[in-house]
Amino acid sequence: LLVASPEMKDPRFVETVIYIVKHNAEGTFGLVINRPLAKGPMQDLLKGLGSEITGAKGEIIIHYGGPVSPGAGFILHTDDVLLDTSTKITDGLAVTTDVKLLEAMARGKGPRRALVIMGYAGWAPGQLEAELKAEAWFIVPADKALFFGKDPDKKWHQALDKRQIPL
Repeated sequence: LLVASPEMKDPRFVETVIYIVKHNAEGTFGLVINRPLAKGPMQDLLKGLGSEITGAKGEIIIHYGGPVSPGAGFILHTDDVLLDTSTKITDGLAVTTDVKLLEAMARGKGPRRALVIMGYAGWAPGQLEAELKAEAWFIVPADKALFFGKDPDKKWHQALDKRQIPL
């Protein structure tokens, strides 16, 4: 996890916790996991996405995933339910961008735990390394309890508490 330092000045990232999905020579792709944007009926979300499903149950919380491509949707979820289009990451997690997974969730057939996220955080090659060197971020081990915890307002403090402070 990438955790914004208390000195982070960029308003898009103040007190954020970001799960790094991919980091390689091409850059870095991550999803903010502690910024809920809206809550509403699953049926309304599916209708807005053009889904024909009827009788969708439950409410869904949409999260801010980052400032890049705010109209792009991602589902960060446990890997107990996967589609052909899902990408397994690690530690029992996957990312899916297919509305079919939302439909499965609306039918009670989705993954045990999931975050529906709009947008993402992205860095060009070397950009994140420079920000780490400038101490804008801390890196802490991923923790599924933190990802899917019920209180997003506490996630940043909980993640910050996991950092290792050199003696």
